[in-house]
Amino acid sequence: MIHVRNRDRRGRENIMASYKKILLCYDGSREGRKALRCGADLALDLKAETHLLSVVDMRSSIAQSAGLLTDVACGSFEKTARDILQEGVDWLTERGVTAQGHFAFGHPIDEIANLSNDLKVDLVVVGHRCRTGLSRWWMGAGNTPLLDRISCSILVACSSAQEQQEPEPVAAAPAATV
Repeated sequence: MIHVRNRDRRGRENIMASYKKILLCYDGSREGRKALRCGADLALDLKAETHLLSVVDMRSSIAQSAGLLTDVACGSFEKTARDILQEGVDWLTERGVTAQGHFAFGHPIDEIANLSNDLKVDLVVVGHRCRTGLSRWWMGAGNTPLLDRISCSILVACSSAQEQQEPEPVAAAPAATV
């Protein structure tokens, strides 16, 4: 990793990591859109090679359907996730970021870790859905496994209180945010 050195107004030296390869994780949710925006800004500023990952989490989809998913329903999840991936690639392209899209079936933590390690990225950008009350206790610490499984930096994009009050986009795929 290359470090950029510069001095602030008081003459103190600042060292900032310069990420050359970034993996953005996107599922079409509010949090995923925030991660996409933050990652796009970084990719442009740093002129970084950019990859975009969309994951279909079949485990949560199967659980939500009580195990009764048909082939048609599975195909529908895949089509929705591929559409969301294309939406993300198109959004990045419109803003001047060239990104290679990646699609995976599986648990988001597993797929993010696998792809980030395969690509040897310097930074992974994920969205985070803030949990409140009891959900915090039964959901567990979802970020811990990802932190333990990758050897690069992670940027977690969190929505502001105002953004959390906005309605959720209708096209969100089964959750791939962390």
